[in-house]
Parts: sequence; structure tokens; C-alpha cells
Amino acid sequence: MERMLRTTAVTMLAAVCLVLTACTDASSARDRDGGDAGSDAGGSVSRVPSDLAADEVAPSGTATDVVTGLDAPWSVVVVGSGSGSDGSVLVSERDSADVLELRDGATRTVGRIDGVQHGGEGGLLGLAVDDTDPDAPRLYTYSTTADGNRIERYALRGDPGSYTLGARTTILDGLPANSFHNGGRIALGPDGMLYASVGDAGDGDDAQDRSSLAGKILRMTPDGDVPADNPFDDSLVWSLGHRNVQGLGWAADGTMFASEFGQDTWDELNVIEPGADYGWPEVEGKGGGSGFVDPVQQWRTDDASPSGLAVVGDTVFVANLQGRVVRGIPVADPSGAHEYFAGEYGRIRTVLAGPGGDLWFVTNNTDGRGDPAAGDDRIVSVGLRSSEG
Repeated sequence: MERMLRTTAVTMLAAVCLVLTACTDASSARDRDGGDAGSDAGGSVSRVPSDLAADEVAPSGTATDVVTGLDAPWSVVVVGSGSGSDGSVLVSERDSADVLELRDGATRTVGRIDGVQHGGEGGLLGLAVDDTDPDAPRLYTYSTTADGNRIERYALRGDPGSYTLGARTTILDGLPANSFHNGGRIALGPDGMLYASVGDAGDGDDAQDRSSLAGKILRMTPDGDVPADNPFDDSLVWSLGHRNVQGLGWAADGTMFASEFGQDTWDELNVIEPGADYGWPEVEGKGGGSGFVDPVQQWRTDDASPSGLAVVGDTVFVANLQGRVVRGIPVADPSGAHEYFAGEYGRIRTVLAGPGGDLWFVTNNTDGRGDPAAGDDRIVSVGLRSSEG
């Protein structure tokens, strides 16, 4: 259905989808954030799989709540991770546009991002922290406005436990936006560059157009400039042919992974190479050649909706909304996977290495697409172990 809708104006698409609740991307059981997935949290126990590879890690022990009562959380980042964490964590709430500081199981508001326009999947989305200078940390945000998606940078003022948002700098604005397919994940790579995923905003053809930033992974300097070694001259485009990437992460050897929402058939885990074309909308999932790069793993759409991604040790962890599961994938062989907490916490938006070295994952049952249980939304923590203990 979406291929037919691409010939219609994007704004008309959004309106029709919201009113009729009949469009694949804005309202069906997918779009693809999934839906109707309740949370049944409470001290779940995870055991290390017997077939875990020697270089993998897995959740182990009892999962515990770090914090409860969040409202549509989207991104979570640790402050001070570059120099030893000070224990502060920042959380974005998509619909309120609030940035929260989390310490010792309690939250406080750091600030509200001005000009954010929530609608559908838009709002305050990704966060990234540059803490290379521990005395002057900076926060990057990706958010939706009336004029498109944008990336901004804020100085973090004050001390841990009392951070506020300081001076604001617009890094990049006017990015394609819609009520769905906004991408929204941002991350500072091991090369010090800022990466951002931009969705196709409902027009898949733009994902194949190098002059458009829609349906791309972008790479820029921390000030928003084009790095000299980007694959296309004078372009922020790092890779193309994406539908809606919401997870970015790097292994220790520099391998870049991205998780991507498909349409009706296949969701994807990709290894990202500069200048590579991942096929959308010509190919969904493995295309068997055709000049496009195949995913290293694909899942049926009803089983996944892969959102946030984190590489911890030699394991890629992927949060899944519709699939209601955390998947662990070995870096050395990303064609395999183990599943954790399947169906126990409802929709899972993102996953990260917590400040103490445990695995954290974030539920997403309060944004109107899930069935929240008492205490939702929540951040959950669980220890990690290798097969060797």
C-alpha cells in the first residue's frame, strides 16, 4: 500500500493515516512501532544460554527496575561515560519534549526542548552526549518541529544531579519529517563524528536520491559540517537506501551496525559501509544482489520492529517493539541471535550499557500504542555474563 501512497503529498498522507487509522505505516499493527503489547514486569530472571559463544555476553540474573513512571521515553544516554561515569543518565521523553536527569532511581527535569511538535512518531527523539571534556559536557538532541526534524546542541550546565540546559546551537535543521518514519537516532562514533539516522518520511523514492537527506544515515562533524572523507563530495550522506533506521552502534573493531524497520515483510540488521546502498524501496530484506547491500540478519516484521541498538563487548543488543524482546547477536557472526525477556515487558524501545556495566533496556508502553501496566514506562537493569562466567 505504501508504494501507492508515495505518489500522494506527504502532508495528505499523514492526515489520512491519522484519521482513518488504515495506513500501513501510521496505524496498523505495525508502523511500525508495533502496538497492543502490555508489560508484565517484575523481577524476571535471565540465564546464560548454553550455546553462547565464547566472545558473547548475555543477560544473567534478576532484572530490576532502575526507574518507573516515565512518559513515552525514547533515548537514554550516560553522562561521563568517556572518563568514568558520574552516575547521571539523561532520558528524552518523546511527547513532553522533556530531558530528564536520572540519579539514584529518581528523575528531575533538566529542561524542555523548545519548538518540538509531537505527532505520531515525531517529537523529542534521540540524544547523544559529548563528554570528551568532562568539565564541559554537551548534549545533542534530535527533534521534530513544524519545519522538519532538526539536530541541536546544548551546553550542560551545573553539576551532576543538578544539570540544566545551557546555550543552544542548531547543528542541522529542515530534515524530512512526517508523522512516521522520522529516524531520530544520533550517536557520536569512535571517529569523533556525529551520526544521525533520517527516515524516508513516507516517501521511499527519496531514499535512493543522493540529493535528499531522507532515508539516509548522515555523518557530520560535531558542528554539522561535511567531513572531508565522507563518501560523496560536499554531502552529509554516509549510506543510503534506508526506510527507517532507529539503532546505531559500533563494535570495538569499528564495525558499524544499524537496525532498520522494514515495511510488511522484513526488518533488518545491517553492517554499514560508507557510500553503500541498502536497497529501500527497491529491496526489503535480502535482495540477492542487484547492487544493494544485504542485511546480515532479517526478521519478520511481526517479530521485531527493531529500535535502539547497543554494542556491549562483542554482542549487539537490539530492542524490539512489536517483537517485545531483547535480542543478542554476536559481532563475530551476526547471522545468529539469542532472545531475552520475550513478552515480559511489552514494547522495548532502546537498550544501552548502563553506568555500572549492566545492560539497561527501556520499555515503551505509554505512547498510545501499547497497553501499559502499573509502573510503565520503566528502565530495567540486568547483569551480564559470558559463557565462561
